[in-house]
Amino acid sequence: MSRTAAGPEIERLIQLLGKLPGLGPRSARRAALHLLTRKDKLLEPLSDAMRLACERVTTCSVCGNVDTQDPCAICRDPRRDGATIVVVEDVSDLWALERSGAVSARYHVLGGTLSPLDGRGPEDLNLATLADRAGAAEVREVILAVNATVEGQTTAHYVTDLLADADVKVTRLAHGVPVGGELDYLDDGTLAAAIRSRTTF
Repeated sequence: MSRTAAGPEIERLIQLLGKLPGLGPRSARRAALHLLTRKDKLLEPLSDAMRLACERVTTCSVCGNVDTQDPCAICRDPRRDGATIVVVEDVSDLWALERSGAVSARYHVLGGTLSPLDGRGPEDLNLATLADRAGAAEVREVILAVNATVEGQTTAHYVTDLLADADVKVTRLAHGVPVGGELDYLDDGTLAAAIRSRTTF
């Protein structure tokens, strides 16, 4: 018979923390204890921040990003290149590209990938609005910044077919050797993609 060392409120906190990505039962317990022993400095401000996020954060009706305004700050930014749309799977991918500072374009968040085994079809993704956006006169290029997985590539092929009638160039991210990577440590698929995508030196 298992015993609990804490009351139901603490157990509920642990269970909810355990549902976060990267946190298992033990990590959730440590995180909960850390928060509870620092109520004034961590738990209360975190609680307030989460309440405000719950009340104010919404999904952008244009691109699918999350923000406190609709349209989001990226869609409203006049300095963005309106001729390019970067298609990503999730908001986390959008944030990763923004952190890199490599692109200053508009985005489109699909909300996942096509995966028949998981029951995710085209109707489950944010695809209809992408076709409409790509058909706009100012749009010249759609960059498919999806993951190099089977589901990601399947989704990329579907999007390419979807945009076949649009007057846009459809490109994808290069695959291959990462910056600072050593060939001996790379998998066979990455090496093969690097050879196929080789460029002039």
